[in-house]
Amino acid sequence: MAAPGPPRFPHLIHHRVGGWLPKDHRVLESWLSKKFKKVQQRGGIPNFSWHPVITEFRELIENDADLYMVFHQMFEQVPTKPPYNNDPTGKPQIRNYMKMLSLFDCILTEAPEYEDNDLVGFPINAILDWPMGTPAGLAGFMNPKSPDSRYVLTTEDPGWFGPSASSALPNFDSTFICSPTAPYKGFQSWDDFFTRRFLPGLRPVVFPDDDNIINSACESTAYAIARDIKLRDEFWLKSEPYSLLHMTTRSLNSSPVNGTVKRTLMIPGTYYAESPFMGFINPDGPDPGAPNLSQGFITQVAARALVFIEVDNPKIGLMCFMAIGMAEVSTCEIGVSEGQRIKKGEELGMFHFGGSTH
Repeated sequence: MAAPGPPRFPHLIHHRVGGWLPKDHRVLESWLSKKFKKVQQRGGIPNFSWHPVITEFRELIENDADLYMVFHQMFEQVPTKPPYNNDPTGKPQIRNYMKMLSLFDCILTEAPEYEDNDLVGFPINAILDWPMGTPAGLAGFMNPKSPDSRYVLTTEDPGWFGPSASSALPNFDSTFICSPTAPYKGFQSWDDFFTRRFLPGLRPVVFPDDDNIINSACESTAYAIARDIKLRDEFWLKSEPYSLLHMTTRSLNSSPVNGTVKRTLMIPGTYYAESPFMGFINPDGPDPGAPNLSQGFITQVAARALVFIEVDNPKIGLMCFMAIGMAEVSTCEIGVSEGQRIKKGEELGMFHFGGSTH
């Protein structure tokens, strides 16, 4: 009987929950090829004219013995056999932190352009997918808005108001609050554009007065339903159980209920951690869309915002809405205050630079 071969590496990944990385690896391959080309045009690797924050990051890695070790090991621990000798885009694997930093420098000074095929909403995540799945990557990433971005808000391709984007986002001016005739339609940054508001009346709330129903807090896909959650649990295990104490004492969307805000809490955390069982010890191979399959795990460790609400319906009582950052879309903003009376559909806050999980 023939020995089993390496894990199959399909072009299409069907479990990219949320769609922030394209399902088709060939789209990512094309995108990353452009980034590598830009890096070479800027002088290749290494380049000592990086953005100051990237230079600072390099100095941090090289001057901290622990970080220097794990930022070598996380690349060395990625297997050198197929398909991991290629990165998640099918290109030659990024095998050292200098190449990683060069790509970061390229990405840092750019806002996402509109792509005909798919949006690469997690550009840094695309670079870190395989290193995130290593023990050293877990150790390293668990270690404790600019007007310039408006250059992509143009009416020419690949601008977000160009012909291609307009066909994907038709009737923009009559759907969102903006200034149609102003430069950049009045948006102050790409983040301002991304967190744009709908015009009044375009998003009616279903069951607004039925307190027996908890609405979805945002447009999303259900990930998990858990019952009998323990106060403390071993959240790093394969089943990724929820650990209530770690979720709420370490962590926008619209209100899913009617009630009163009892407490709000911002909890700093990690950006690029994923469950150890979604890494290379997984017999099916690491999650190519990390941290998509680690959404249970990251509720305990990622940057997050908590809004505790005393619901009008006593059968529900005190509940907590938790906004959890994922990868580079981890900036959470709370827009309500303690003691505030809220209704279904009222804004609780928002994620900046995209949406994550909750």
